[in-house]
Amino acid sequence: MSKTIIISNRLPVQLQISDGGLSAIPSVGGLATGMKSVHSGDDSLWIGWSGLTDEDIPNILEPQIDHALRELNCSKVRLNKSDIEGYYFGFSNRTIWPLFHYFLEYSEFELDFWESYKAVNQKFADAIIEAADEDDIIWVHDYQLLLVPEMVKAKRPNATIGFFLHIPFPSYEIFRTLPWREHILRGLLGADLIGFHTYDYERHFLSSVRRLLGLDVSFNDIYLEDRVIKVDSFPMGIDYHKFSEAAKKSIALQGKHRSDLQKKLDEHKRSAPGTKLIVSIDRLDYSKGIAKRINAFEYFLNKYPEYKEKVRLIILAVPSRSNVPQYQLLKREIDELVGRINGELSTVNWTPIWYFYRSLPFENLIDLYTSSDIAWLTPLRDGMNLVAKEYIATRTDKTGVLILSEMAGSANEMNEALLINPNNFEEQADTLKQAITMPKEEQMARNMFLQKRLQRYNVEVWANEFMNSLKSQRKAVGTFVSEKMTGTILDWITTKYNSSKNRLLFLDYDGTLTGFHKDPQKASPDKELYEILDALHHQENTTVFLISGRDKTTFSKWFLDRKYNMIVEHGVWISTKGEDFKMLEKVKGDWMEKIRPVLESFVDRTPGSFIEEKNYSLAWHYRNTDPDFGQKRATELNTVLRSLIGNDDISVLNGNKVMEVKSSNVNKGRASVRMLSQADYDFVFAIGDDWTDEFMFEELPDSTITVKVGLQKTQAKYHVEGPKKVRELLKQFIQS
Repeated sequence: MSKTIIISNRLPVQLQISDGGLSAIPSVGGLATGMKSVHSGDDSLWIGWSGLTDEDIPNILEPQIDHALRELNCSKVRLNKSDIEGYYFGFSNRTIWPLFHYFLEYSEFELDFWESYKAVNQKFADAIIEAADEDDIIWVHDYQLLLVPEMVKAKRPNATIGFFLHIPFPSYEIFRTLPWREHILRGLLGADLIGFHTYDYERHFLSSVRRLLGLDVSFNDIYLEDRVIKVDSFPMGIDYHKFSEAAKKSIALQGKHRSDLQKKLDEHKRSAPGTKLIVSIDRLDYSKGIAKRINAFEYFLNKYPEYKEKVRLIILAVPSRSNVPQYQLLKREIDELVGRINGELSTVNWTPIWYFYRSLPFENLIDLYTSSDIAWLTPLRDGMNLVAKEYIATRTDKTGVLILSEMAGSANEMNEALLINPNNFEEQADTLKQAITMPKEEQMARNMFLQKRLQRYNVEVWANEFMNSLKSQRKAVGTFVSEKMTGTILDWITTKYNSSKNRLLFLDYDGTLTGFHKDPQKASPDKELYEILDALHHQENTTVFLISGRDKTTFSKWFLDRKYNMIVEHGVWISTKGEDFKMLEKVKGDWMEKIRPVLESFVDRTPGSFIEEKNYSLAWHYRNTDPDFGQKRATELNTVLRSLIGNDDISVLNGNKVMEVKSSNVNKGRASVRMLSQADYDFVFAIGDDWTDEFMFEELPDSTITVKVGLQKTQAKYHVEGPKKVRELLKQFIQS
């Protein structure tokens, strides 16, 4: 029976060593709560760091820890203090965290951090590989483990792997500054499903994949060799019932049963009736915009002085990464800001800001949520921000106003909140006034919609939707493309090849026998390719045709002296046995003078593109352009060309990063069928990577063995990953 393996930096367990003994307590909240439905029973395993380094664990307690974790279906990855310093406090939180949150000035690109990050990711991957069977489902979480999917896929190619990023993915312009950007992308592409909180993050990731790796992306599918990787957005929810019920219980408590914090909040409301409480709860992190929020509050009080002594801001800053320099500076800045504003604006009966730098128990968080009239959350960049959702869930009477930064991921699904730009003090001051004066009827109307949505799409639904999508992805691959060329299929084809008396092979060139090159004229054959083609060409009872969109001048230079059979320009020209090229089809070229200026104008407006002029066709190449811009221009050019061509006997072929205009009566399918008719062949083979090769796959007889290079929709029966696999296949023919 297959199992589910969850991987995160930290295990959902609190280990405590005291007096030589050990206690293991399951964590509550956050990811642990969300994964409750996934991590249940003996068919689930959670792998992560225990929170204790090797130096913290006495040898005598090691077996006890392993046993305690097994009881909770968990398994630890051993990390030492050096690992934590370089991998966690270093690369994860001083490189990835600031960069992905757009704080480029805080990002440190240290090689030692990167080496530590790679080594620790390998430790996590090794732990997964040791525990995983081929049919297990693996779900990797967050930015500390970006390389793990590829590392696992390399050893477990048939494993089903999901990855979810809980922080933003930055735009291409930011991400490209990372020295190890391609490694990070390749690491993530080991997954079969990659999830983000919002479509914006998904879009940024896909853009980086296109631009940096040059991979084909169709909607939210990435084509990588013989795999299709799906990318999608899954906005994370909260345990709505937990927060709602906790709020009801807190409100129902009376007298001495109420917490000390709640008593203080109650006393404030009694002593200052009508005063509005504004709550802000964050980890102490520069991405949360706490300092700007405090400055905006001062700006509000100066712009609307009538609200002095009528509002109080409660700031709860939870300590975080206190050994990282930027966080130490931030703590000092916030302390000084709060001290200055309280010193300047306080009166005998009023302190504008209550500031807490600590962690609070869950019950006290509920007290703050239920007692505060306004929640004011202004992150400068935030993957989701669950505090916004928690506040709404605790508003059991549907009152309360949420002011939320539009830079938070949760803003995408909380449009009924008052959304603000955290950098705009004027807007924030006006929005605070709007929140303070908002009628209860409007508050309740807004919160009714928010609560229904949060209750429906809770954290359990989030986890189950991701898992269901991952399972669907495992089933979907292969259902809409040709069959993968396995060893068994190749053996069958080779046997058929050996037993045949007369063979005919059609071999495309670019993208099939060799990879693509930025300059098509430099993609000349290498020694290995010449050896393969020579062997096939001289093989008895075997006719080989190189069939390409290339021009005859280039192929003459590369192959004519070897006397290969060649069909070029998609079927216009033919050369057999070393003879000069002759026209295979009668075509006209008078249309070219009308089309050439159009292509030239697109070259002028599309940096990196160029025209390849052949005898009877024109090709506009855009492989070297920005992928998004090139595709946009290609779509535009396609429309322009089709309107110009009209009913003329001219067609437009959309190839792999190339658009070619040629006569309609010429294509590879027509040319290959003509060659087939010239003899009695009992083995016919055609292979190619491009849409232009689909004419061959479609028009050759059903008995033809057709092979697509790459994983795309095709008329071919089989597919292989790339030119390397093509050469391995052809070597099988040679050896037999």
